[in-house]
Amino acid sequence: MSRWRISSGTPFEELASFSRAVVDGDMVYVSGTTGMDRETGAFPADAAAQTRLALGHVEAALDEAGASLADVLRVTVYIADRADLMPVCEAIGEAFADIRPANTTVIAALALPEMKVEIEVTARIGSA
Repeated sequence: MSRWRISSGTPFEELASFSRAVVDGDMVYVSGTTGMDRETGAFPADAAAQTRLALGHVEAALDEAGASLADVLRVTVYIADRADLMPVCEAIGEAFADIRPANTTVIAALALPEMKVEIEVTARIGSA
């Protein structure tokens, strides 16, 4: 298997010259992904809603790579406001309840003020 890239077509990918995901052999590296509603271009005000949207975008990239959330080995979650920790953790927990990947969660400023969460994952195709 060779190395190839997945694009979701967001303007940020073009602007910052990155891929939504890079597949190298059976490994999939999904870039930091936010909860922007791709139909409206807006971010929901609710952190849990942003988390679910971001996970949906991650899942779409994994699907294109031939993987799924069940193949995720590691997840890194960046949260802009400590007050959103529990709603974000609950949404992450819903998605990964039976998978239980390694997880690092960091409180950090994000690129835009309306961004509440950003998620990146590493997966191995077929590891589930």
